[in-house]
Amino acid sequence: MVIIMRSDFKQLCDLLFNIILITAGSVLCAMAVNSILVPHKFFGAGFTGISLIIHYIFPIIPVSLIYFIINIPVFSLGWMNVGRRFFLYSMAGMVIFSIALEFVNIPISIHDKIPAALFAGILMGTGSGLILKSFGSAGGLDILCVLFLKRFSIRLGTTILAFNAIILGTGAVIFSIEDALYTLIYIYVNSQVVNIMITGLNQRKAIFIISPKWKEISGQIMENIKRGVTVLQGWGGYTGNEQHVLYSIITFRELSRLKPIINQIDPEALVVVSETLEVMGQRIGNQPHW
Repeated sequence: MVIIMRSDFKQLCDLLFNIILITAGSVLCAMAVNSILVPHKFFGAGFTGISLIIHYIFPIIPVSLIYFIINIPVFSLGWMNVGRRFFLYSMAGMVIFSIALEFVNIPISIHDKIPAALFAGILMGTGSGLILKSFGSAGGLDILCVLFLKRFSIRLGTTILAFNAIILGTGAVIFSIEDALYTLIYIYVNSQVVNIMITGLNQRKAIFIISPKWKEISGQIMENIKRGVTVLQGWGGYTGNEQHVLYSIITFRELSRLKPIINQIDPEALVVVSETLEVMGQRIGNQPHW
């Protein structure tokens, strides 16, 4: 009975935490739309961008209603290709974001279009990142982004940037190229902030170490850094001597601790640090949990 109650309590806490993330992100996104994008006639991004273009053509139709309607067919795709949990949270996110679009309208006085585009991108990227940090999304392009990430390992911000090229071209034809260029600034900043929010702060580093003192270095990595090490056997291309190459995956914060350890054991060790796009694994993986 106690175990069941603890399990129910944890599920309730997870539910509340995810709803808070979705709500906070939706408010930030709605602020970007109503306080900056609409006053400056920017096109926006994703399904929000489509909603704004339709709203500019037919001002009588609220952006919130348009966004809600065009999300309906997308959720059928989400139901078939993503998990049930993600689908249900995304349904909640879509409803919350639609409500936020209708009621959140905080005046932000920015007259220059370039700072406005930059700030809107930061707001929208932060809001989208918070939403995607939950178990769901706000619907629309977020569902497609998650689908592409899971199937093709295409980063979220990259999908956003590519998809919005269509919206940008449509807006430029219907309205003006100048507004399209300002919107491009907004879309780029938005995509970069999303990448930072989702994977940038959890970036993993791949470490290659070549040293005759590989046993000591390996032991220190496992003991002090608490990370696994793979020992690769190789040969020097010039000398033909046998070499041992250490390979390990660590976090960005652990890199600053690892460098002094290696330098203390062998100052002449060859160390190569590489960026990783995505890491799968129980302890070191940085995949989103959708």
